[in-house]
Order: sequence, then C-alpha cells, then structure tokens
Amino acid sequence: MIGLPTRRFLLQSGAALALAAPRGVNAQAGAVVDFDVVIVGAGAAGIAAGRALARSGKSFVILEARDRVGGRVFTDASLGERFDAGAIYIHWAEKNPWRPLAEQLGVEILDSDRLPGSFRLFQDGVTIQRASRSGYAVVSERFDPDLAPVPDIAMTARVAADGDEALRAVSNLARMALGEEAERVSSLDYARLWSGDDFVAPEGYGSLVTRAAQGLPVRLSTQVRAIDWSQQGVIIDTDKGALRAGAVIVTVPVGVLRAERIRFTPRLPDDTLRGLDGLAMGALTKIALRFNGERFGIPSGTDLWDIAGPRETFDFECWPFDRNLVVAMFGGDHARDIVRMGEAAAVELALARFSRLVGDGARAAFLGGRLAGWSEDPFALGSYSHALPGHADARAMLAAPVGGRVFFAGEATGGESFGGAMTAGGAYLAGEAAALRIIKG
Repeated sequence: MIGLPTRRFLLQSGAALALAAPRGVNAQAGAVVDFDVVIVGAGAAGIAAGRALARSGKSFVILEARDRVGGRVFTDASLGERFDAGAIYIHWAEKNPWRPLAEQLGVEILDSDRLPGSFRLFQDGVTIQRASRSGYAVVSERFDPDLAPVPDIAMTARVAADGDEALRAVSNLARMALGEEAERVSSLDYARLWSGDDFVAPEGYGSLVTRAAQGLPVRLSTQVRAIDWSQQGVIIDTDKGALRAGAVIVTVPVGVLRAERIRFTPRLPDDTLRGLDGLAMGALTKIALRFNGERFGIPSGTDLWDIAGPRETFDFECWPFDRNLVVAMFGGDHARDIVRMGEAAAVELALARFSRLVGDGARAAFLGGRLAGWSEDPFALGSYSHALPGHADARAMLAAPVGGRVFFAGEATGGESFGGAMTAGGAYLAGEAAALRIIKG
C-alpha cells in the first residue's frame, strides 16, 4: 500500500462520530449485543466495510487506534506542503473502487502517465547515462504468468539461472516496489498482482480516504486489546471498555496481527495462524524534504535514482505536483536500519544523499523533513504484506472466516484471487466483501 510503484513502475480525520447504537438482540446469535458488527481499524478496508454496512441498515461501529482515519493511506501536511506518506497510486484504475468513489466525492484524480516526468540515474552520487535494461527484460518474462507457470519460490530463485543482471534487477524491483529483499518474497504471490493504469490524487490519496469516512461511526484513539469469540457472538475488549457484537471485521495490518497485539480467545484456528505465518510486512519508506523554492535546475516530476551498494537505492521524487518537496523512497533492510535511527537522523541522511546529487546549495535551501517510517509504526509494523516463498496460499488462509463471526480483511486479503493485494484498492474490495458476507448471512 505504501506508494506501491506501478508495475510498469490522512489528513486529520473529520469529526468522527462515536455513536452508541441502542443494545438489541442479534437474531442469529440470540444474544444481547451493542452492535451487529464491530470493525477494527479505520483504514481503507474498515471504511469500505462501514460504507457497505451503512447501506444495509445494520448497526456497527469502527474502532480506530490512531487519532485519525486512513491507516497507511495518509496525506501528511505537517511540513506545510502535503505529500502521501503512505499509498499514493490508485492502481489498476480500470476496476479500482477508489476511482469512481473519487468522482462521486468530487476529488480530482489524474492519470499518472500524463504527468510530467523524467529520470536521472546515479551510481554512488555520480551521474551515469543509463542502467542496463537486459536484466529487467528477463524479470518481466519470468514473472508473467501468461508466458509460463510461476512457481511458489523466492524471487531470487526464479532468476537464479539468468545471470547477475537479472538478479540485480529482481532485487531492486522487490526492494523498491514491495519494500522487501527479493529472497523473502514468493514469486507466485508477486506474479498474481494486477496491473493497469495508475491514477493519483493531487489533493492526496489520504485526503480521498478521509472524505470517504465522513459520516461513519468511528471511535478514534481506541485500541482493541482482545477479541473473545468463544460464545455465539464476539466480545471486543478495548482500552476504553468492552463491546458485544454479532460479528467482527478485523482490518489491522498483518504486522500487528503477527505481533499478537490483539489477543484472541480461543486461539485462532491452525489454518488462520498458518496464513499469518506465511505473510510478512515490507518496509517501503518515505522521507519528505521541504525546500524554500530553490529547484537546483531540476524540473518538476524528475526522479533522481541513486544506487549505492548492493542493497541501498534511493529514489528522490522532485517537486511532486509542483510543490517545494523532494520525497525520498527506499525499502528493504536498508530502510529498516534507517527508520530505527529515528526521524532526525533519517532526515539528515536523506538530505546528505540528496545534496550529494544536486550540490551543497540544498542545505541552505532546506526547511525541514518528515520520516514516514512504517516499519516502526506501532499500528502498522510494516508498509504492506507479501507472501513468503512457499506460502502463496497464505492470503486465502487468512481470508477464510473464523467461526462465522470473525472476518479478516485488508490489503493482505484484497481482491479476487488476491490480485489486488498490497494496495488500498484491494483493501477496499476485501473490506466490502467481508461486510457483504455478514449482510447476506
């Protein structure tokens, strides 16, 4: 979800409604409940589930641990110039539900291919004319399921016989598109991802998601600690008290579930746990640098790619939407190390790397920076999910309902046959699907 580059490569919440529906009898469970459904998490999946339930007339509430909605779809305006700290692309826009929703809500979206853009390549800070494309051509073939079946093995193993260029290409692809080292990603899981046109929202993807949540009953700053599904319904224990419901839709990221930040009683079924064990979170990371208007001779929409060492690649996106920002993006273990340094040190590192490319004048023009370090965010613990090698069935295992009343939904389970996984569009489809299953009984 965190700005997943095209395979061709939140603002503060509006007033959230802490609505307390009157207690009633859940017809299916025959038990007194506070709500028909409790949704855990007000990200893309939770909002989609809420919108579907609102249309059905069922009583529900969305519990959100953060003080805002949107989750990993967040438009950060803290520097005085906004940027999408999380997801930025409305991927496969031909069927992505956020595209028609943006039109419905009056949010401008643009085809990213029609925006100005160019690339400049650097190796250890020194300009190079072009990188070899032969490896990327091989990678494109190896992960195209229309050409040959893609096995459930590591991405590096898939190109092991294709030479060093292909290995470097697949490593860069995984690190910069998935936020992970290629040896930890299932080839089949990656090959299943949908592709298509990519749109962007100049106002911010996070701003679009925030608008979609308006009017929904969201309780912010409410952390869910435990879910008891031992009886016919569920009991949701939070830091602000307990709620009873007929069913629960859990939309928190895989990283939070794997860390057991929510306790389930009884323990989840073995298949569900195997699904979680087969998924992990990448570390695609962004650092925004704000400048005073000096552009260093770089046109708006230019990307400066700097490759330094086998695992260190930075993509500096310059002046997106003509704003006085440079957004550095990087992933994998290198990103995890930088995030652990803390915001001040991470911003200084990014500024130093950018200055090496454009000159010392960057420091004089620098006004401030912001780290979007999802791998250390306690409510995410990673950017978005990927299946580990040999575990391409993990998403299906996690998506299976538990006891007819516990449903997991999010980018980890998103989209038919999981082609929408890793994206806010897939999260929307998954949240809506979980709600519809409950509605239909």
